[in-house]
Amino acid sequence: MKNLVIFTTAAGLLALGGCGTVFRQAPSPGDPLAVVQHKMGMPTAVYRDGADELLEYATGPMGQQTFMAHIGTDGRLTRYEQVLTSEKFATVKIDTATKDEVLRTFGRPAEMSRVAMRDYEVWSYRYKEAGVWNSMMHVHFDQQGIVRQMLNGPDPLFDPKDRQGP
Repeated sequence: MKNLVIFTTAAGLLALGGCGTVFRQAPSPGDPLAVVQHKMGMPTAVYRDGADELLEYATGPMGQQTFMAHIGTDGRLTRYEQVLTSEKFATVKIDTATKDEVLRTFGRPAEMSRVAMRDYEVWSYRYKEAGVWNSMMHVHFDQQGIVRQMLNGPDPLFDPKDRQGP
């Protein structure tokens, strides 16, 4: 019985480990890089944006949030934001934005696919549209890596008609 309790406790702690970003205290503007990493842990990716550094804290591929910590040239946090939002997706300039810009804005996609008819590469991001609906934003890139269209719709992961039930 004692081994079962130890196993159950260990399994529960490991399961919560994947949710670490959600339960941590958010960093504050002005925090040095070391404090940001102490509060948030190691980022899932690091990008350069001019002289600034962007730390990605993704909860994907099943998560609906990605946080970006913007570190200025002085090594301090200038901004920390949840980037998978309708408002942030609306900032993408169709026929102008590139893969690098999208990556620096939203981080890594939850899924990647192709549309053969147009030879587009598609990056899909899970998010809560209007903070309520389980949605996916699909960003379509042409062969030159330019955003040609963006389409959103329901996230099939949460579609009740696809679930098996009694």
